[in-house]
Amino acid sequence: MDLCLKRFWEKGSGRQLTEWSGAKLNLNIPNKFVKLATKYDVLGDEAAKEIFDGRSFGEAYLYVRQLSKNKVLEDDNLTDHLKKMFLTMQEKPARVNDDLIKMGCNLCMRSGTNALISLRDYSLMSGYDYAYLNKALIYTGALKKGPAKRITDTLDFWVHVTRDKALEINGLGYQYIVRTRMIHSFSRLMIKEKHTDWDKEKWGEPINLGDMIATNIGFSLFYLHGLHKLGMQISENEELGVFHLWKYVGHLLGIPENHLPNNKKEATEMFYLWTDTQVSADEDSVMLANALENESIASNIFKKAYQKNFIKYLHTCYVRFLIDEETCNRLQISKIKMYSLFPIFRKLRNKLLQKITSISSKNYQRAVYVGNILQTKISEEYLKADSNIHFK
Repeated sequence: MDLCLKRFWEKGSGRQLTEWSGAKLNLNIPNKFVKLATKYDVLGDEAAKEIFDGRSFGEAYLYVRQLSKNKVLEDDNLTDHLKKMFLTMQEKPARVNDDLIKMGCNLCMRSGTNALISLRDYSLMSGYDYAYLNKALIYTGALKKGPAKRITDTLDFWVHVTRDKALEINGLGYQYIVRTRMIHSFSRLMIKEKHTDWDKEKWGEPINLGDMIATNIGFSLFYLHGLHKLGMQISENEELGVFHLWKYVGHLLGIPENHLPNNKKEATEMFYLWTDTQVSADEDSVMLANALENESIASNIFKKAYQKNFIKYLHTCYVRFLIDEETCNRLQISKIKMYSLFPIFRKLRNKLLQKITSISSKNYQRAVYVGNILQTKISEEYLKADSNIHFK
């Protein structure tokens, strides 16, 4: 294992993850992620080829949007792989527990702005420490598009797939997943066609199954651990619900279900094995991390310079609080004084609010309701700001 990543597991955030999850880390077993790096969503790619045949990207995107809004039938006049993909996605696995998914959605909503901090400043930022994982982002122009674009798209996707009943066939979350699956395939096909310098021996296939599983774990394990570090109390059913939710999302995105975790112990053990196929941060990683740290400066959400600078400082506080010092330094995150002040205040606030929330089911549902409104409002503000940037 890469020496920096080994220290991550022995002394850094990885050790905290291991202690919290009760995982048993073991490299003396066959590592399935070596093979998974060579695997990808073949059906999705074949469907994408059919969709983009004779269509511009805009036309193909609109076509996918329309198809995702209505149930596809066996006798529909569609190309073979496209029809097969939709029919497969519409077959809901028998193991899917709607009640458990609802509990996962409830936590996602009631965690309010804590969720957005955990996802942005812990899951997304720490993901930049894995150099091979980042290559697909670099080759698809993530730096050129800017961090605000990635934050906007990720938040928009997350908000829509984590609402109650969003994953029902042709539901809004399901529609977002269809589009995302096709964008993954289009990106993979584009990289293979246009970038002959893609190092398959080192990096595996672009957007391979191993990297997709690691990203899925970022939305479940790292999200939950971030909430834990911010002082939120999470029930067993909420926790299992989040994993169940993302296991189903992963299935819809084309990841075989047997490769996705059911709980935090399995997720940590899987993530540990995946990191053994990676190397720690390189120059691209540092550029991506720097872009994310300065996202509020580039974003059009805040108009005043003092607002932009304060939001940058605030997010840097949370990054430094949630991610171990060595990883932060490797990503060249700004060193700031008193970075734990705001996170500790939030942690105390969360513990107080938890006592109120746990008094009654009415209070719990109110927390879910308020959190949904907050998250939706913030997502809409990002979308509005992104539109303003592109139409100036």
